[in-house]
Amino acid sequence: MSSSEAAAAGGPAGGDTIFGRILRGEIPCDAVHSDELCLAFRDVNPQAPVHVLVIPREPIPQLADAGEGHRELLGHLLLVAAQVARQEGLSSWRTVINSGAEAGQTVFHLHVHVIGGRPLAWPPG
Repeated sequence: MSSSEAAAAGGPAGGDTIFGRILRGEIPCDAVHSDELCLAFRDVNPQAPVHVLVIPREPIPQLADAGEGHRELLGHLLLVAAQVARQEGLSSWRTVINSGAEAGQTVFHLHVHVIGGRPLAWPPG
C-alpha cells in the first residue's frame, strides 16, 4: 500500500505523525492561523527569525502524493503562507516544500515552510 493509500484508508484525524497529534490537540503549538483546511504555527526549531509551518488538515504524506483532487488545497496552502508572511511583518520570504527524505523531509505530513526575517543564501543546504 502506498503512503497516499494508507492515508486514505483512515486512521486518526490528521494522520499518525507529530503534525497529526498537533491537529488533534494532543501536542500544543504556537498557532498563527487556523481555518477549515489548514493550520499554521511557529516551528519549534526555527531556522530564521520567522519560521512558520503551514500544514493541511488532510494527512497528505508528501507533495509527491498530492493529486488533481488536491489542486484547491495546494493553492490555499500557498495563499495562507503568503498571508502569514505578511502578518509576521515580512516583505520578502522563502517558501519551501520538501518532498521525500532525500530532499530533507523529516515529518511525512505535507507542510510549507515560511522562512524570513534575515538574508537567506542560495542555494540552501
